[in-house]
Amino acid sequence: MSPQRPKAYYTAVFLQVSFQAIKNSMAGKASDTMPCWLDSKMLMMLSRELKECQAQAEDNDAARRALAQASDECDALLKRCPGGLDAPLCHRHLDAILDALQRASAALPQAPATPPASRWEHARQRFREGFKRLT
Repeated sequence: MSPQRPKAYYTAVFLQVSFQAIKNSMAGKASDTMPCWLDSKMLMMLSRELKECQAQAEDNDAARRALAQASDECDALLKRCPGGLDAPLCHRHLDAILDALQRASAALPQAPATPPASRWEHARQRFREGFKRLT
């Protein structure tokens, strides 16, 4: 597995968490009729990260398409920010971005689990797993 694949996965997860935080804290309520005032500089930074992540996932067609859709939605959101759209429309853009990022991170392979550092560490983990099943 190339080092690019896990990086693309973790970048997609970072982007998903970032856009979820924007939706939860800055986009106002979805039922608001007031203009939505997002930080356009932060959105531009996330848009650049989306494009970079899309380039990293070039060998994974499903992830690349989902990231392209998220990038297009982010660009559409940026064209109207700040203050150019109401909260329901802002939430629709953010929901589309989040949906695309969810599909991308599901399509990207995760990094393999690291093996335990030592034989004793491995035995301790196995013991804990067995103990959890018993309780």
